[in-house]
Amino acid sequence: MDDKAQLAAERLRAVTESIARTAREEGRDPASVTLIAVSKTFTAEAIEPVLAAGHRVFGENRVQEAKTKWPALKELYRDVELHLIGPLQSNKAHDAVMLFDVIHSLDRPSLAEALKREMDKTGRRPRLFVQVNTGEEAQKSGVAPGEAEAFIARCRDVWNLPVVGLMCIPPAHEPPSPHFALLAKMAARNGLSGLSMGMSADFEQAVMLGATHVRVGSAIFGARH
Repeated sequence: MDDKAQLAAERLRAVTESIARTAREEGRDPASVTLIAVSKTFTAEAIEPVLAAGHRVFGENRVQEAKTKWPALKELYRDVELHLIGPLQSNKAHDAVMLFDVIHSLDRPSLAEALKREMDKTGRRPRLFVQVNTGEEAQKSGVAPGEAEAFIARCRDVWNLPVVGLMCIPPAHEPPSPHFALLAKMAARNGLSGLSMGMSADFEQAVMLGATHVRVGSAIFGARH
């Protein structure tokens, strides 16, 4: 194993241990938290050491970028679970449904309709998280908190979509914990068990507040260029 590969494996181990320690301190089973290794912008060569270390859950931001890397990697590692964590355009719904096992960025009726069409057509049903814009930031994707419950109900009752949880990205300039707590309450009110929240800088706080999926990139792969 070369130095880069060893470093990636060590970082992965450190993050995994931190998640497990925090979960235990909160009286949670560490296995109830899924670590999504966010490999966006990193090459297949950079991802290989993390796969070789035994990790199998990865996240990508863009459909097109994922299409260049993951089909070949999935041939080698057939038990990989791939998550789309970035915004999804409705015209990319077909590719997203075919490539990803979980989509975290469902946030509007037009996308819900596009995903339903592709799921009905292909028979594939990736699990879905509704993205909530907890900070109500104009530049950020996500349904507004005040509109989330009605949208979740439509996703279930009108489009029959496999919604399993909620996702958020708190504003960069605010403490994340209130946003995590808001998302957890909203999920509980709607009978959703999945909470996709927490990134490299705040995943421990997210685990403390109930995260079931944390999205960690730079703490595993290093700085992005």
